[in-house]
Amino acid sequence: MYTVHQAKTNLSKLIAEALEGKEVVIARGKTPVAKLVPIKPKGKRRGYGSLKGKVWYAPDAFEPLSDEELKDWDIE
Repeated sequence: MYTVHQAKTNLSKLIAEALEGKEVVIARGKTPVAKLVPIKPKGKRRGYGSLKGKVWYAPDAFEPLSDEELKDWDIE
């Protein structure tokens, strides 16, 4: 546990400790008031083409539906 004054003086050191997984608690007097924890990095952003080769569609996917298929969908 560190006092507010110690935390201000040693902020870089305390950040390094938090990144190592150590618990860093800051106290005002003897009362704990804050905990320093690392922020988890965001996931990797997806770019254009990231699904290339992973998604496919049937060759007839964009062909018009037959009369029978339209009837199955209640479309006339």
